[in-house]
Parts: sequence; C-alpha cells; structure tokens
Amino acid sequence: MADNVVLQNVKTVDGTSIDIVIKNKKIIDIASPGTATGEKVIDYKSKVYVSSGWIDMHVHAFLEFDPYGDNIDEIGYKSGVTTIIDAGSTGADRIHDLVANAKKSKTNVCAFLNISRIGLKRVDELSDLSLLNKKELMRAFEESKDFIVGLKARISSSVVGENNVEPLKIARAFSKETDLPLMVHIGSGPPDINDVLKLLEKNDIITHFLNGKSNNLFDYEGKPLSNFLKAIDRGVHLDVGHGNASFSFKTAEQAKEHGIHFNTISTDIYRKNRLYGPVYNMANVLNKFLYLGYSLKEIIDAITVRAAAWLNKPELGRIARGDIANLTLFSVEDEPIDLIDSEGEKRVADQRIKVKGVVVNGEYNEC
Repeated sequence: MADNVVLQNVKTVDGTSIDIVIKNKKIIDIASPGTATGEKVIDYKSKVYVSSGWIDMHVHAFLEFDPYGDNIDEIGYKSGVTTIIDAGSTGADRIHDLVANAKKSKTNVCAFLNISRIGLKRVDELSDLSLLNKKELMRAFEESKDFIVGLKARISSSVVGENNVEPLKIARAFSKETDLPLMVHIGSGPPDINDVLKLLEKNDIITHFLNGKSNNLFDYEGKPLSNFLKAIDRGVHLDVGHGNASFSFKTAEQAKEHGIHFNTISTDIYRKNRLYGPVYNMANVLNKFLYLGYSLKEIIDAITVRAAAWLNKPELGRIARGDIANLTLFSVEDEPIDLIDSEGEKRVADQRIKVKGVVVNGEYNEC
C-alpha cells in the first residue's frame, strides 16, 4: 500500500461528497471533494458511498466446525465487512484457537463465548447441563477477556433438548458473574418464547428476532407479544441474525408495521449459506431491508454506528481524523435482484447494494 492513499470523490450516506486521506493506517484528513492529493489517488467520481467499516454482529468463523463454520476473511473483509463478531462458535474448550485464527487474519474479530464449553462442536450443545461448566467458562473469560464481548446461549428446542429454559437461567448467572451481556438465539420451542423474554435484561441481544417460526415474537394476528414490548422497554437489543432459517419477510413486515425496528443487522453467515444462500453476504442481507422500505442511512447505521455503540467502540462507527482507517466503499445500483428469505419466499427488488472496496486497519483492498 502506498504511503499516502486518497479516496477521492466519495459520498457519505447523507450525500455529502468528501476526500479521505489515509497515511500510516490512520485517517489524516477529510477534505473537500477533488482537492486531496497523495501517492495513490482513487477517484470514485461521486458514484460510490463510504461508511465506517461494516460490522457483522453475528457470524460463525471457526472453520473447523461443521456445519456452522467458515473462513474469517471470506466472511469478513472480502465481503465488505471489516469487523466480525463470532456468535458463540467456540466455548471454553476452543476459544483460544479462535483467538489464534483471528490473529492470522486481516479482518477485525471478537466473539461471544458459548456458555457450553464445547461450543458448536455439536449442535445440541445445551442438552447436557454438565457442559455448562462455570470454572472452565471463567478461566476462558480471564484468558481472553479482551476478545470476548458477551456470552452466547442458543435457546431453542433442538439445542436445549429436555432442558427447557434452564440453560438460559444458568447463562443469566454466568452473565452476572462475568458482567457480560447475553446474546440469545431464539427459535422453535420449547421453551416458550415468553419464558425466554422474561429472563432478558438491558443490553442483552435477541438474535433472529425476525424469524418466521411458530414460537416467534408476534402473535397469530401479527401483533408483538406484550413480553416482547416489555423487553424492548428494558433496553434489550434487537439483532436480525438472518441465517439459514431465521429471517422471514412476513415477520419483518409485521415488525415494521408496528414500528419495531432492528438495532443491528447481522448475517449469521457460515459456509453453507454463504455459498448456496439465502444469505450469501452482508450486502445481500441489506438489500432485503432496502426492499422493505428502510432508508439507506438506517440500514448502514445498523452495521456501523449502532453496532459500534453496543460494542462500546465508537471509533468503529465513525469516520474521523486520527482514527485507524476502517472503511467500506459501496454503491447502490438501480437494477433488479431476486431476494429469498429463510422460508423460501421470493421477492424482487429494484435496487441492490454492491461492495466496491474496503480499508481494513489502514490497508485498502478492492472487492
């Protein structure tokens, strides 16, 4: 990379055109469009947007696990995402391996620690309560506390088996012990979604909140459950977590109709849904929210400003002089695209987001 790189004639989501100058990994200037100079100038001719680097709050980035695993950089910077949060792929037994993999990757990585020590080595990791080992969890947390941002509990019938809501009660106790928030996967019951909601507190995350399963957050008339509204009032954070089976256009339309908006948009991406859909990449997930009528600003804020705020890393959600440069460059094209949700329902949108490049920790990469 040249010593001094200029991203010329880029525009922010509010339409303001700027030049961004990067040197020694940092943003050293934000100038009027077309005025900055440097060793390497990339002129985007005001056709490309720039935002702070995209943050995906829910991915599975431990390549060794199947089916829920993938390569960090394939689901990270190569798809326009500069920071990924692994959502509980590893528990206490393997979190150190994920840390090691992250150090060898370009993409910024942190993680939710699975409350089961085995993580996603198998997909019913909360069916055996002996695997929810407090001593091992605390050891892993102390060893990797700069890497771990929260605890992950997958609370659906295929994961918890006969244990109902008990794993979530144990997770709540672990949360209090570590002072870490919970990310809670919701899906088919039992346990009943109301029993799950009652255990969630401020700054906890409900991921898969737009799933179309019968145990979801809306009643048979499409109205939000009262316990869901109470959880929102308590400050529980709503994350999309699209995945193979957890995003429904119908549920998303119900949420929008009742004024319930996402806090963050995430992919729940891993190799299968990256290669074969319905996820593919972050841009494809964002296209679904463009189709639903959300503004570009609200969509991009969800994967920059609001994600960074939850992580308590505001520098990841802004473009400012002196900060390490983490940026995503993208366009919005007027061309049709077929979109498919996790229920197999198809829609056709007339606009699509295309990633053009990223800057990861000061390094420019075309996409």
